[in-house]
Amino acid sequence: MARKIIKTNPNLIELIGNLKDKSYNEEVAIWKDVASRLEKSTRRRTEINLSDINRVSEEEQTIIVPGKVLANGNLDHKVTVAALNFSKTAQEKIEEAGGEGISISEIIEKNPKGSNIKIVE
Repeated sequence: MARKIIKTNPNLIELIGNLKDKSYNEEVAIWKDVASRLEKSTRRRTEINLSDINRVSEEEQTIIVPGKVLANGNLDHKVTVAALNFSKTAQEKIEEAGGEGISISEIIEKNPKGSNIKIVE
């Protein structure tokens, strides 16, 4: 029988709860999907490099990474990246490309309907 995963980080628990509430209140499935991806074990959580984001994104697009963004590679266009965590150099490279790196809780407030957002995993 599989062990139940219990989160101990209070900020992460609150974020998952907020995502589920927003999904229910706004009737938008994207927030529930992001919450379920964040509920996975830490070992299965996503780590995405900037080169991957550059390959799958377009100019002025909003990307959600339910995990950490790492600095390997470069961005050659402006994107908004919302993630659980950023490495310091990844945050700097995103800003140098004219984009912005924000937290998932900030994107929930800016775009409660979740329109024009792409999940990258």
